[in-house]
Amino acid sequence: MLEAVMAVVPVEKLAVHFHDTYGQSLPNILLSLQMGISTIDCSVAGLGGCPYAKGASGNVATEDVVYMLNGLGVKTNVDLGKLMLVGDFISNHLGRPSGSKTAIALSRVNVDASKI
Repeated sequence: MLEAVMAVVPVEKLAVHFHDTYGQSLPNILLSLQMGISTIDCSVAGLGGCPYAKGASGNVATEDVVYMLNGLGVKTNVDLGKLMLVGDFISNHLGRPSGSKTAIALSRVNVDASKI
């Protein structure tokens, strides 16, 4: 689908937006990056989504995207530790668990997320 769109729209004008219901958002983002798309919609703690789609998860978590980009050596200038604190704050405030797999995993170990 991206190839078809890129045939008529310049890649620098494109952005991607993925939900993570089936755990495919990060592989889809990686492929999009490899195709030259550099704008990615994401949301802290995976907030958002569609309340009308029963069982659907929220948007891809910003924490997960930043963690992946850091692992790929992409400089984001985002402090993952501070981002995780924001996600924890809003998740607690809303009374819901974080949708970030990265935040959940790193909160279980004593890791300085700003060093990742």
